[in-house]
Amino acid sequence: MEAKLKKELGTTMLKATGHAGGGCISEGQSYDTDHGRVFVKINHKTEAKLMFDGEMSSLETILKTETVKVPKPMKVLKTAWRAAGRSAPSQQKTDGQTKQRAANCKGAGQTEVAPVEKFGFGLNTCCGYIAQQNEWQSDWVLFYSQQRLQYQLNLVEKSYGDREARELWAKLQLKIPEFFTSVEIVPSLLHGDLWGGNVAECADGPVIFDPASFYGHSEYELAIAGMFGGFNSSFYSVYHDKIPQAPGFSQRSQLYQLFHYLNHWNHFGGGYRGSSIRIMKNLLK
Repeated sequence: MEAKLKKELGTTMLKATGHAGGGCISEGQSYDTDHGRVFVKINHKTEAKLMFDGEMSSLETILKTETVKVPKPMKVLKTAWRAAGRSAPSQQKTDGQTKQRAANCKGAGQTEVAPVEKFGFGLNTCCGYIAQQNEWQSDWVLFYSQQRLQYQLNLVEKSYGDREARELWAKLQLKIPEFFTSVEIVPSLLHGDLWGGNVAECADGPVIFDPASFYGHSEYELAIAGMFGGFNSSFYSVYHDKIPQAPGFSQRSQLYQLFHYLNHWNHFGGGYRGSSIRIMKNLLK
């Protein structure tokens, strides 16, 4: 593995820093090289190549906006080694089986970004290791209902055959358009998995990593942020100074959290069933 990394990184020095990162999906290790610090992320799942290609494209797209720092991606490699984690705010190599990112908390690149007028992304990305269908769609309600919630509920049905979830969804999908009356939605580039574990700081400011990007409703970004903590009240105050809460925000927030609870149910099992069912019932009241 060391020889392969040295060759791909073009370095004679490859020294583990002792900073290993791990989460529920992949494993990682940071190294000092001739060119600075890199973070290597490894995963053995069959979905890894799709996952890391999507993550690399997400990072590249966020970099081009010149709005927030992300690790600079280098490449996705396909190798024989396997494992499973989380990225670092410094440099990252991840791989679908492995992909590299440059590790110096660099700001964004210089490329100008053209406006996007539809919802979706140029390729499928993954939230965890489950693919997100990102086919371009001009209608956000249809995109979210079909390519996010319906997709997850199909996986729930396949794995669990949960009758209550199926019956609740049959009613909820008819009501979803009501949550978006009189709301103007402009496609916004989203991180897609913005919880406290995917945010850190380097010397010159905050940095986000492990994105699952697509263009969607800006409110969607706050859903998982509110589920697992990591953001204080000043974060939300500043956010809503820029984008004030529109009528129906709290219901839509639950609707967006539903995706993440379903996604966690499909990743980690029935411990997330109760939250998924509860939200669907609440939204049907």
